Amino acid sequence: MSYRDILTIEPGKRGGKPCIRRMRITVYDVLGWLAAGMSHAEILDDFPELTEEDIRACLEFAADREHRLILMVGER
Repeated sequence: MSYRDILTIEPGKRGGKPCIRRMRITVYDVLGWLAAGMSHAEILDDFPELTEEDIRACLEFAADREHRLILMVGER
């Protein structure tokens, strides 16, 4: 499954940031927790509404965004 099937963007929710399955948990929340050293298991324990697939979708989104940014900079 692609991150596009999991992540949603709603202009009035969390400032239009990409959220997980229409919840108020953003991609940036999950990436921040991972960057702070939380394991997938710790995140899932703290937020049982999330799944392992949700976490992977956030990572896939970040990788895709980084790839697109590099392509845009390379076109200049």
